Amino acid sequence: METTKAEGVIREVAGDAQGVAGEMLGDAGMQLSGKAKALCGKSQQLVADAAVVAREAIADNPLAVLGAAVGIGFALGALWAWNRE
Repeated sequence: METTKAEGVIREVAGDAQGVAGEMLGDAGMQLSGKAKALCGKSQQLVADAAVVAREAIADNPLAVLGAAVGIGFALGALWAWNRE
């Protein structure tokens, strides 16, 4: 998971650099592309952090996570069945 987070950091830095270059050159397309790339890198880092938190929660208390998953599944199934009628 560290490689995913590292890739996100690299993508964010590259996007920031591209955004600054676009700003200096007056190229709005390059600037927008850089901001999008930086945002993508930041979101990749957040997903990597969320995966670590989920993995730790499962390791610490697997029955609670299983219970939550069953509860969510039951609620979604009930909503789906109610929506079909």
